[in-house]
Amino acid sequence: MPVGPATFADLGVPAPLVAALAGNGITVPFPVQAAVLPDALAGLDILGRAQTGSGKTLGFGIPLVARLADGYTMACRPRGLVLVPTRELATQVVAVLAPLAQAMGLSVAAVFGGTPQGPQVAALRDRADIVVACPGRLADLIEQDHCHLGDVEVSVVDEADHMADLGFLPIVRRLLDATAPEGQRLLFSATLDRAVDVLARRFLNRPARHSVDGASPPAQIIHHLLTVTAADRVAVVAALAGGDKRVLIFTRTKHGAQQLARQLTRAGVPAAELHSNLTQGDRSRNLAAFTAGATRVLVATDVAARGIHVDGIDLVIHADPPTEHKAYVHRSGRTARGGADGAVVTVQTAAQTAEVRVLMRKAGVTPQAVTAGPASAVVRSIAGPPVTRVAPVTRLAPVPNPGDAPATGRGAAAASGSFRGSRGRR
Repeated sequence: MPVGPATFADLGVPAPLVAALAGNGITVPFPVQAAVLPDALAGLDILGRAQTGSGKTLGFGIPLVARLADGYTMACRPRGLVLVPTRELATQVVAVLAPLAQAMGLSVAAVFGGTPQGPQVAALRDRADIVVACPGRLADLIEQDHCHLGDVEVSVVDEADHMADLGFLPIVRRLLDATAPEGQRLLFSATLDRAVDVLARRFLNRPARHSVDGASPPAQIIHHLLTVTAADRVAVVAALAGGDKRVLIFTRTKHGAQQLARQLTRAGVPAAELHSNLTQGDRSRNLAAFTAGATRVLVATDVAARGIHVDGIDLVIHADPPTEHKAYVHRSGRTARGGADGAVVTVQTAAQTAEVRVLMRKAGVTPQAVTAGPASAVVRSIAGPPVTRVAPVTRLAPVPNPGDAPATGRGAAAASGSFRGSRGRR
């Protein structure tokens, strides 16, 4: 009995792209790619449910590049569009698309805020074939007459539910309205809730539906709930992060992330920050350092809970319990990826017990709950073997980031207001 396609060539991927994938060590399609590629390469609209890290970037990137290969792009009029919610995800998507585009003689440009728009405008004028954009900056450039979407043949909306959470859907709708209605559209989301369904029904034409949870067997996540005193909170987090694990710590606010990272560093546990108060260069460098293992501890707001993919995170700590259960699920999903096991720790004070109990119930989690202090045996057990604490420093040394070049993302600025239509002067 046939077992299904085993290679990208079997799925109909053009030979130059098969070779480019093989050159990067990618020869076996992930489940989401095997499901999506035949329909997407055939030109069908796609409605896909898939998590970050499932391989969906290649699932939409391969057909995007393949279907644009034989066309001609005019200045400031891209033919391919990928909308993403965060700058970090824009950078990662560009890194995946660039070798594919090069193999087919195409170019990719990133458009997002937090960096000067000049290089982005120059890339558009240089006839970039594909634009990977965060909605706000792209709307700004359209308003300034630097970009027109009337020639877009293939549109992709990635992390659509995260777009909804950030309030981007109104501007996403206006951007898609500016593309040619007969174009192909691919929409991917971790959840297909009401807001995403409204977007799909408005813009997708009889889409092929695919739902894939990941490329690996379900991993084992152990959930811990530690009740601490307010005075011990930072010391407990420092003890948890002081072991030999790669640790991602979440706070509710930008100020909280900045303050906790500095408190940990002063305690001898060097920690980088990731939040929207940082410049884009600092955000890129800190994420690159954490991804490469040069920094073992990263303190972040929910900007890191969705839309970025970092392998090998051993421990997720909710230094501040999230406000709702979906955030808990997405934060916790940063560990135990690729089939590895992981641990999640929520740190609460007695005053937070009631709200955290409701949070856990809605998330479907039954944690191992104890009262703990910095020297508790359970804290030592979760943290793993301690590493030598270092003398306090004021700032972590930056590491070179290969993604600093022409790629970026944008926050919610310009999420309201109108812009001129894409079918401008040729």
